[in-house]
Amino acid sequence: MSYKGLFYPESRFGGFSDIDGTIAFYMRVNALLKPSDTVLDVGCGRGAYQDDPIAIRRNLRILKGKVKKVIGIDVDAAAQSNPFLDEFRFIGDDEWPIEADSVDLILSDYVLEHIVDVDRFFFEARRVLKNGGYLCIRTSNRWSYIGLFSRLIPNQYHWRVTKLVQDHRKEEDVFPAVYRCNSVWQIRSKMRQYGFDGVVYGYEAEPSYLSFSKIAYWLGVLHQRFAPAFLKASLFAFAQLAK
Repeated sequence: MSYKGLFYPESRFGGFSDIDGTIAFYMRVNALLKPSDTVLDVGCGRGAYQDDPIAIRRNLRILKGKVKKVIGIDVDAAAQSNPFLDEFRFIGDDEWPIEADSVDLILSDYVLEHIVDVDRFFFEARRVLKNGGYLCIRTSNRWSYIGLFSRLIPNQYHWRVTKLVQDHRKEEDVFPAVYRCNSVWQIRSKMRQYGFDGVVYGYEAEPSYLSFSKIAYWLGVLHQRFAPAFLKASLFAFAQLAK
């Protein structure tokens, strides 16, 4: 059962709340795009958002057709089935299969929590971005209640737990999480280290993970409204490579 309409009544008109995290993140991503851009989607996945019933949210996530080219890279070869890419390239080793200084915007949506070598991630982002290019990251916050529970539960059980609270999630879309760079301070530090100028902040949408219980959802709503920014469930980071 969904309690979104009860606690966020505006969602009855359009299907999304005023604090929808996906809409908030992708609105800013879209604001940075130009028709001539080449976009790199790091950890592009299979494009599961094609099944999102909320058209405005789904369309914000689809960048193909809005820019010159969308290239997706992933360690999972199944991501080549993503229908919203112009081109897919498989990540076979540490170096991204992308030419240096060739990308205008990098998108990394709920990927950083799965990255073991975060220095390689930021090094590669700097290498492939053009001067003045943008890096857009959404990731889980290790200090949120979701991050804390995730780190307490062994990775081999993550899909089973996720399935209990998000029955639409498929096993192949749940990957091991390591949380090597998942706080405001860690991301901010790495961005500075690799020459990015940007902002990092906590963001929390409606507590969809807690839809299994009205009481749990209500507690999640209280957390969403009153928790300090450094404890919010998600982290947004937007940065530009120095020109």
